[in-house]
Amino acid sequence: MAADIVPIELSVTAGDVVTLWAPRWRADGEEWEAFLGDDTNLFAFADVAALVGFVRTAGVHDLVDHPAWPLVPRLPAPDLRPADSHRYDLVGVPELVAQSPDTWVIGELADVVSITRSLADVCSLDVVHEVLGSTAGFTMLDGGTLSFGGREGARHWDALCTVIAQRWDEVIDAVDALIRSPDVDAAALDAAATELSEAESSVADKQAAAATEAPAAGDPALDFWSEVGIDPIRIISDLGDHYTLRCYLDDAPVFLGSGGRIDVFTSPRALARYLTDHPHDHDLDAVSTWPQVTKRAQDRELGVAVDDGNSYVLAGLADDLTGGPETVDPGQLELAVELITDAEQWAGSDAADKALASSEPLGWLVSFLVRPDPTRLAPSAPFDAEAASWRVLVGGFEDRLHVH
Repeated sequence: MAADIVPIELSVTAGDVVTLWAPRWRADGEEWEAFLGDDTNLFAFADVAALVGFVRTAGVHDLVDHPAWPLVPRLPAPDLRPADSHRYDLVGVPELVAQSPDTWVIGELADVVSITRSLADVCSLDVVHEVLGSTAGFTMLDGGTLSFGGREGARHWDALCTVIAQRWDEVIDAVDALIRSPDVDAAALDAAATELSEAESSVADKQAAAATEAPAAGDPALDFWSEVGIDPIRIISDLGDHYTLRCYLDDAPVFLGSGGRIDVFTSPRALARYLTDHPHDHDLDAVSTWPQVTKRAQDRELGVAVDDGNSYVLAGLADDLTGGPETVDPGQLELAVELITDAEQWAGSDAADKALASSEPLGWLVSFLVRPDPTRLAPSAPFDAEAASWRVLVGGFEDRLHVH
C-alpha cells in the first residue's frame, strides 16, 4: 500500500465494513495517525468497490494531508482490498476470549485491541480508553502466551475476560457510533466494480493455467495435505473469500461440515484455529488420515496452504455467461462447476445434475465451453436464461456455506 495507508476490514454490529488507516507517521516534527473520515465520522463501506469509488472522487477527508495520499486514488482497485492480516473482528471478541488463551487467540485479540486503541486515539473515544485501561491484561497481549502463564498470568487473563464480558459492548457502541457510509459517485462505483471483477477473472486465468502444473515443491504445508489426501480449498464468491477442506472417498466428495452445510472461514489461520478446538463432529472425521490433521492442529503445527488448482472463483461468472462463449473463461467455469457439483453430490442433491444436463440451456452452454468440439453447433444468443440458471445454482451453493 502507498507509504503505509492501509485498507482494513472491521467487523462491527452492522457487518463487515472496509476503510483506510494511516498508521503513525511524522510530519513537521510531529507524530500523526489517521483514518479515512472527518472530524466526527469514520467513513466505512460495505464493499471494496464502494471504498474505491469514494477514494477516487472524494475531495475532503482526514487523509488528504497524508504525504502519500496523492498516490492512493491512482492505485488499482484490488490494491484497496484488505489483506487477511488487516481484518479485525470487533464483535467477535467475547466469543474469541471464551476459548483457551493460546497463540491464535492472544494474537488475534492483540490485533483487535491495537486497532481499537488507534481508533480511540484518533477519534477521542474516552470510553474505549477507559475500558482498555481498566485491567493490565490489555497491555500484556503483545507478550503472547508467556504473559498469561502461571497463576499470576491466569489471574490477568481472567480479569481481562471479565472486563470484556461486562464492558465490551461499550467499545462496540462507541465504534458503531463513529461509522458513516457517504454516498459514492455511481459511475466511479461501477468502474471500480468492473475493475475488481476483471482482476478476479485474471486470477482465475492464472489458476486455470497452474492447475495442470505440479504443486510448488518444498512447501511443507502442501506436502502434508497431499500426504493425508485432504485438500484445503479457497472459494471466491459474492459472499467474500473463504477457506475450507475437501477430500474424496471412493471418488465421492467429502467436505468439512455435515448435514449439507460446509464450514468455511475467512482466512487460513481461522480455519486452523477452528480445527484446534473442533476436531470432530463433521464428515471428515470419517477419513482414516483425519487423526493426523487433528494432532497437528492441537500441537499448533497445522499450516493451511491452498494449491493453485484448488482455488475456485465464482464471482463474476454469471455476468460473463450473459455475454456467451466469447466472454467466459472455460477454465474458471470448469473449476466452478466442479466445486458446485461436488457440493451437491456430497449433500445428496441432484440440483446441479439437472441444471447441467445437456438437454438444458445452461448444461448445453457449459458443455460447449468446457468440452469443445469443432463439429458442434455453437449456442446462440441471448444467454439470459443460462445466466439466470447459473445464478440459481450459485445461490444454492452459497446457502450451503456456514461462515465462521
